[in-house]
Amino acid sequence: MSTGQLVVLDHVVAVLTAGLWLAAGAVAAAGRTRVALGLAAGGVLAVAGRLALVAVLADRGWWFVQEKVLVGVPLLVVAVAAAAVLAGRPLLRGGDVPPAGVTALFAVGYAALAGFVVTYVGGYPLTWSVALLAVAGVAAAVLVTAQAVAPGGGATPAVGPLTRRRFLGIAAAGAGAAGIGLAFVRAPSADAGGGAAAVHPAEHGTPVTDLRGPTTPAAGGAVQTYSVTAQRSTVALTSGREVDAWTFDGSLPGPPLTAVQGDLVEVTLRNEDIDDGVTIHWHGYDVACGEDGAPGATQDAVAAGAEFGYRFRADQAGTFWYHTHQVSHIGVRRGLYGTLVVTPRDAVPDDVDLVLPVHTFDGVLAIGDDDGVLAPDAAPGASVRLRLLNTDSEPHRFGLAGTAFRLAAVDGRDVRDPGEVTERALRLPAGGRYDLTFAMPDGPVALTVDGEVRLRLGGDSDPATGEWPELDPLHYGGPDDVPFTLDTDYDRHFTLVLDRGAAMVDGRPAFAQTVNGRGHPSIPEQLVAEGDLVRFTVVNRSLETHPWHLHGHGVLVLARDGRAATGSPLWVDTFDVRPGEVWDVAFEANNPGVWMNHCHNLPHAEQGMMLRLRYDGITAMAGGHGHGAH
Repeated sequence: MSTGQLVVLDHVVAVLTAGLWLAAGAVAAAGRTRVALGLAAGGVLAVAGRLALVAVLADRGWWFVQEKVLVGVPLLVVAVAAAAVLAGRPLLRGGDVPPAGVTALFAVGYAALAGFVVTYVGGYPLTWSVALLAVAGVAAAVLVTAQAVAPGGGATPAVGPLTRRRFLGIAAAGAGAAGIGLAFVRAPSADAGGGAAAVHPAEHGTPVTDLRGPTTPAAGGAVQTYSVTAQRSTVALTSGREVDAWTFDGSLPGPPLTAVQGDLVEVTLRNEDIDDGVTIHWHGYDVACGEDGAPGATQDAVAAGAEFGYRFRADQAGTFWYHTHQVSHIGVRRGLYGTLVVTPRDAVPDDVDLVLPVHTFDGVLAIGDDDGVLAPDAAPGASVRLRLLNTDSEPHRFGLAGTAFRLAAVDGRDVRDPGEVTERALRLPAGGRYDLTFAMPDGPVALTVDGEVRLRLGGDSDPATGEWPELDPLHYGGPDDVPFTLDTDYDRHFTLVLDRGAAMVDGRPAFAQTVNGRGHPSIPEQLVAEGDLVRFTVVNRSLETHPWHLHGHGVLVLARDGRAATGSPLWVDTFDVRPGEVWDVAFEANNPGVWMNHCHNLPHAEQGMMLRLRYDGITAMAGGHGHGAH
């Protein structure tokens, strides 16, 4: 069973445990002892199951059990022990359960419920504030229950001796007050990942806005000049369905940008009428930081009526894309994106080279602006390259039927010795790209997206690809030397635990998408120095998939769930961390700047799952978060 499935099962058993014990308490209070005994017996089995699940999850990593081991399990065990002492004998004998025993049965339910709430709402890491609030909540619930089940309704005088009940109330109030107070303790401003602290004061380094791209192309390269205008437009898809869109140059997607490796690319962005502002982020392209297009981190958002110029040398060949990073969870969804393809200077072009950006407009999936089935020409024997781009915030599942194919590139980086595969599905993370290559056969070829045919070559074909196993890029292609492995001595090692929980996001309390228990901008920035070898361990405790994306750097995948990658060295800029998974990736800090590091499910980033990685000696823009506000 996967860790994600175990996490879901643990939630179910926790709720079941709480329900059985609360029901046992209610039935015992009504005098139905035999039924209460059966419910309590079921509750004991549920508690045993919960303990077994915690033990299994502990083997998957401390991240998945910390709050259970330190709060949930101790509360539950103490409550069960109290119930056994106070209610066990009456239940077994079939007599009436005294008020103290009824209260004890309820207390087990409260403890189980508190453990679930701490896991689901408190998240990781466990803090003193959450622990104290959990204890206070259980104590307060027990106190109210004791009052309710006491003879005569439990009425007590307003003033009197310090009884055990009154002591419990005072303790609960004190723990709750302490927990609330500790919740507002500020986080440290920076995390050095176990490496050296900052040498240069953050406010006296090189301004990130000074880190601009080259001004000349490489030898033999040309200057490619583009101008794009962000504007509101009503765009018709091929079916005739109209989309109220935000666009670059009035089209969906924006204009395709192309270059040959070594060219200098110059792009002038103009904003005609996007009131929230706009930028261009070059997704997966390792530009100089001042060209990265992260509002508040590398530049100000381009307001309506203004413009901004980007400049970078096209040193990386491959399939990439660009999109706004200002209010990106809205802007990208509504159409502010386009494709960027850089071809090697001496490459032999494919006979058929199709750029296929997949996007969902108001629930309708389209490739480019085509929400039907594409049918380009491809003669038998022709070399074909399909450049798949996922511009949505959720993963898509692709299938290529009718031919063997090779996964030639991932995120714009070539795969070494890609072998031919057939009847394998491809799960493409949000923001990711796959290049597929094959020789056109005599028969038809079909590309499916999420089980539906979206492209046909050489005739009609309606294959069923939904049951195909997924191709795992971590174990595909030929191995090669890599600059670092799991055993490398890294200068910095950061652990990012992704979760849901109560946190402050942009100064407001929210049930947030969190990193290490916090939401932006309260997540400490990650500090590195130029030349550092940096490792990330990314853990997903939540029940959602998080496509993780670091700006300005490709990362080498070292392992997933502790199992080392064995295929072609897998360099990516976006990788899907599914529920319960633990990914280890690494990179060399060789591109100075202040870089956004975030979930590329863009609503998740907006809901808190976003932080910055800053190089020592580089000064960030004052007060910026790098994502943009509403």
